[in-house]
Amino acid sequence: MSAGTIMACCCKEIWMGKQSSLGPIDPQLRGIPAHGVVREFKRALKEIKEDPSRIVIWQQIVGQYKPTFLGQCENAIEWSNNFVQQQLAKCMFDGLPNKGRKARAAAKALSDYPTNKTHDRHFDVEECEKMGLVIKRLEDDEQLQDAVLSVHHCYMNLLMNTVAYKIIENHNGIALVKNQQIGNAPPIHGQRAEQTN
Repeated sequence: MSAGTIMACCCKEIWMGKQSSLGPIDPQLRGIPAHGVVREFKRALKEIKEDPSRIVIWQQIVGQYKPTFLGQCENAIEWSNNFVQQQLAKCMFDGLPNKGRKARAAAKALSDYPTNKTHDRHFDVEECEKMGLVIKRLEDDEQLQDAVLSVHHCYMNLLMNTVAYKIIENHNGIALVKNQQIGNAPPIHGQRAEQTN
């Protein structure tokens, strides 16, 4: 979702079907949402300012983070937002009037944590179009739709029937395959595949 959305924003157009979705740009550090950490710190400061006795409760929560973690979260948010905005202006909106404004608006919509609320939020075709992203409808090209769905079904079959949980493959057939280690399950073999336990 999040990293996939960032990659999609580096393209000139995004092909989506009725069931397709993008997700929020929501950087995660050690599995923790950066936006959530920043909001939690702000909430702690507000509550402690209003009622100093709350410091005891917040010490337990905030004390779990390493000293530089808040700064890392803020940097990850800033970097991802700036990167997406730059890529949209350079690729998808290149040559269009007001490309900078369009890129800022789309990046803001994708990274608006208070509105999006969760890492798993799905933006369908219509929502992506409202953000200003250049969307092509997969259903408009039946031959391409059949090809994309064939690849999709192959990957879904692989993910449901093997220990693989993540596959990234390029146009040359070079793949990164991350596998879960479950008992003595056989690993997936592929061209230059990497196994991660």
